[in-house]
Amino acid sequence: MNRMLTTSHFTRIFRVSAWYDIAVTWPYATPFTLPLMHDVLNAVHGAAGWAPIPEFSPFATLFANFFGTVVLIWSVVRLHLNDPRLARYDALGRFLFSSWMIYALSMGVSPIVWVFLVIEISFGILQALPVRSTNSGASAAEETA
Repeated sequence: MNRMLTTSHFTRIFRVSAWYDIAVTWPYATPFTLPLMHDVLNAVHGAAGWAPIPEFSPFATLFANFFGTVVLIWSVVRLHLNDPRLARYDALGRFLFSSWMIYALSMGVSPIVWVFLVIEISFGILQALPVRSTNSGASAAEETA
């Protein structure tokens, strides 16, 4: 049984991951939208019976805005170039982000992070899977490396 993804399935996965990144990170990209996201996260915390999330300091806001901006740009680049090879780099980034999330969870950060961690690891694994070559002479590694 061939467990490799087809190029079209792989392309759909990496494009969905880029759209997911846009949907999740756009609120972090500006100092005007970040407080709205903070309010949403606090509402989730309240509904779950968890302690409120601390307010962002100006320094934390700056880095959240950096994060949001860079992820938005990276997502748009992936969508615009539509190059499946970029998914391999994105997978590496997702594994690194997952590492930082695991570290933060070990330090007592919000349990909401578990949801994002599962999604990050899932997209990372999917974007690291081998892809079936569509060219008879090209290997999957050449096609997606």
